[in-house]
Amino acid sequence: MKQQAQLELQDVKRIAAAAEAHALQNGWAVTIAVVDAGGHLLWLQRLDGAAPISAQIAPAKAQTAALGRRESKAYEDMINQGRVSFLSAPGLQGLLEGGVPILVDGQCVGAVGVSGVKSSEDVEIARAGIAAL
Repeated sequence: MKQQAQLELQDVKRIAAAAEAHALQNGWAVTIAVVDAGGHLLWLQRLDGAAPISAQIAPAKAQTAALGRRESKAYEDMINQGRVSFLSAPGLQGLLEGGVPILVDGQCVGAVGVSGVKSSEDVEIARAGIAAL
């Protein structure tokens, strides 16, 4: 049977703290979400000034990245290149750039989703969080 790493609370806190620090350093008001490999929410943090809708978008991006085991931007790109039928994919709502999977030894153990600034900046924040592991 295959063994797989799992995120623990300390890991989640470390990711969230690093993502928050990166966002604050740049003056970005965002929401940060961390999910497990099944897309279940482990952490949600809306920074002061972040739009309320970002508290729904960030977890959706994270869930999409975890379940798809790839960055959520891959789905946005597919749709933008004309595969609009992908909008009907079951269970995936965050088909926007800003969700990044957390990979450990080639296995997806979760994902970080960020919403609130330009999507490329959302990704930058998510990657800064993951880099803290």
